Amino acid sequence: MRRWPWRALRVVAVLVLLDTLAQAALAGLFVTGDLDLLTWHAANAGVLSALTVVQTAAALVVWRAARGPWWPAVASAVLVALVSVQQGLGEARVLAGHMPLGMAVFGGATALTYRAFTQRTSTPAPLVRSRQGVAG
Repeated sequence: MRRWPWRALRVVAVLVLLDTLAQAALAGLFVTGDLDLLTWHAANAGVLSALTVVQTAAALVVWRAARGPWWPAVASAVLVALVSVQQGLGEARVLAGHMPLGMAVFGGATALTYRAFTQRTSTPAPLVRSRQGVAG
């Protein structure tokens, strides 16, 4: 099994997770009174959106080219959708939905990163039956 697709997925998953954490930090600092950080928060939303699309592409390569499991592609696609909705809610200033969804995005990014690092990337060797002990 090719390992480079898994490495690529892991790198992008970490970047998505770190950028999601940066989004939370920017939002928290904005809420505490640094109004300039709202502009940074909005700009970084575009970066996060792009990273989730790249993550989905990497997950598709894991699934199709590396013959890995399908779940990273589905989870990444769901994350793309959640980030999209998150951006829309933020731009509309619907904080009652924006803030909880932000926590869900962070949780999803965390879970996907964890699973990408703990997923077995190789298939076990097939069992070979021994002819010893078989009456002929």
